[in-house]
Amino acid sequence: QVQLVESGGGVVQAGTSLRLSCAASGRNFRNYPLGWFRQAPGKEREFVAAINWNYITTDYADSVKGRFAISRDNPRSTVYLQMNSLVPEDTAVYYCAASMTGGGRTPNDYKYWGQGTQVTVSS
Repeated sequence: QVQLVESGGGVVQAGTSLRLSCAASGRNFRNYPLGWFRQAPGKEREFVAAINWNYITTDYADSVKGRFAISRDNPRSTVYLQMNSLVPEDTAVYYCAASMTGGGRTPNDYKYWGQGTQVTVSS
């Protein structure tokens, strides 16, 4: 069992930055691929970014590539999402998730989820 708790969301202006954190507890955190997803009102949950257990392999949705950066701190059992140059289209509830398999870009690739944190970007 893995418990995930996101934090760091808020209301910001377009063009600014925000860093989300996700603290994990439970089973051995360092073994699992981790991902960030987001869901805007009336839309499906979509992939944002993912990072493998080895800190090296990362993947980003085209919409955030070059603006967002995912990282993890295994000793602190925490994964981060640094979001720069935010635009109103980034407004959503952001979720972190842990995969028990090889990770991926779909919600079905992840077994454990946090409760989400709201990010609102005003123009």
